[in-house]
Amino acid sequence: MGACTTERNRCAICSDRILHYDSKVTQRLKLASACLLLVLGAFALPISAQQTDDLTSRPFSPAPYRIGERLTYNVSFSNFISAAHVELLVASRGTFFGREGIQLKGHVETNGVVSAALFDINNDYVTYVDPATGLPFRSQQTIREASRTAETSADLNQPAGTAAIPSKTLTDVPGTYDFLSAIYRLRALPLSNGLTYVLSVRNENQNYRIEIRVTGQEMIKTNVGSFNAIVSQVRVKNESLGNSYSLTAYFTDDQRHVPVLVITRLSAGQIRAELAGSAFVAPPTVSPTQLPTPVPGTPRTTPPVAIPRAPVSEEAGPDDLPFKVGEQLNYQVFLPNIATAAATATFQVRARSKYFDHDGLLFTVNAQTTNALQKIFAASDMMSSYVDPKSLLPFHTELTFNEGRRRIVSKLTINQDYGLVTTDKGERIEIPIGTHDYLSFFYVVRTFNLTAGKRSAISILVNNRPKTLFITALKRENVQIGSQTIPAIQISLTTDDAQGDKFQLRGWISNDRRRLPLRLTAVTELGPLRADLAIIPVTSQ
Repeated sequence: MGACTTERNRCAICSDRILHYDSKVTQRLKLASACLLLVLGAFALPISAQQTDDLTSRPFSPAPYRIGERLTYNVSFSNFISAAHVELLVASRGTFFGREGIQLKGHVETNGVVSAALFDINNDYVTYVDPATGLPFRSQQTIREASRTAETSADLNQPAGTAAIPSKTLTDVPGTYDFLSAIYRLRALPLSNGLTYVLSVRNENQNYRIEIRVTGQEMIKTNVGSFNAIVSQVRVKNESLGNSYSLTAYFTDDQRHVPVLVITRLSAGQIRAELAGSAFVAPPTVSPTQLPTPVPGTPRTTPPVAIPRAPVSEEAGPDDLPFKVGEQLNYQVFLPNIATAAATATFQVRARSKYFDHDGLLFTVNAQTTNALQKIFAASDMMSSYVDPKSLLPFHTELTFNEGRRRIVSKLTINQDYGLVTTDKGERIEIPIGTHDYLSFFYVVRTFNLTAGKRSAISILVNNRPKTLFITALKRENVQIGSQTIPAIQISLTTDDAQGDKFQLRGWISNDRRRLPLRLTAVTELGPLRADLAIIPVTSQ
């Protein structure tokens, strides 16, 4: 085959000799790729246990099975920054195949040159598990690899009685796990330091034995933030082929045990699966039989801004967003030594509709300087962000900036599945999966857990380059907006730059169900800046 001619990685394939490896190495890459999905979590029993099928007696936490949790991962390989992506979703809970269960979904897909030249996969996995034990009772797979497409299903871990008598097939043995159920069952264990856990998994007629040893804790930095992580050394043994692989997996040190990073090394290069996004999406309406189908809700118009008194629940679901279609927020921007507002800005949640072949919500903002500042600096900016209604991630962004003599007009097409932005000028920008623009960030931050001391992180596109933005909830305090004193949560906004707090960005979010951004302050070239929300008077009821 000829030399690689891709713009970003000219001859990267040839330099790593990837295209010249024989089928044995390709098979190793295939197995390693499959194992990445597996070791993002894997079921476990302590090695000292006497019976490996007594799963119901093991510690079990329901936290990893929260409905709507969606985790996305970017997989890099050798010189390829984005070789594949993985998605895990706790889809729904209901009655499936005659019994109560939780539906788990997984998707694995290779990208770009790796997909075209080395290993083309586009696989979907669906598993139904018992809510009380995490044991799977039904598994479905759709495997698409190169020219091969195969759909398989299997019944696992049937109820006690005659159905529990093992048959001659491994998938009927009580306690059998597939990839997806293994991921979540491990997360539901304590993962105590110094313990070793073991796993047996069967997938596509291949038997795997996995030993996971918890070795300690470490601070891990990823594109979506820094985490106190539980470090695990993993040995994956393929019983059918008689070979094995070593990996290192890192899980968040909390109840959810989210896998944030998995690393394995092959002769062809390092494979690294890194958390790119973590969100909760609206669960669909559950059908009483098999696969549920999401039913879009009808948007409701929001009344003018008024501050509710009831505190927001920390467990508010994603289908109960703090804003609705029709919401309009007006801000006045103040600078020192200028008595009146120097600028105004209006944020609106527009209609939910079909945009650019996507179901989406439209966010807009219009900002302009007032007469008080026109002689010093004149600006008129507009921005539109078209976002997925569930994840609030943008798929199309349009902006027009008129600032002094500078004019910028830009349109961005954002492919969140592949981590790629394409500009209207044809420039291609690689981004972490789950990257926000300026406007979608304004709304998604209102859905965050803002408990004092809590630190969150997202990827955000700044001047067509992705940066990590950290949102830290500092403290609760009252803030004076106009004539009203409103309970609020103060947050800081910093980046992963060397001068991450250069502009000293601070925000105050109302401590109620609406999570209204009440005030934003910053240090600019024109001096300290303050933007306040224009609140309508509230009449006592």
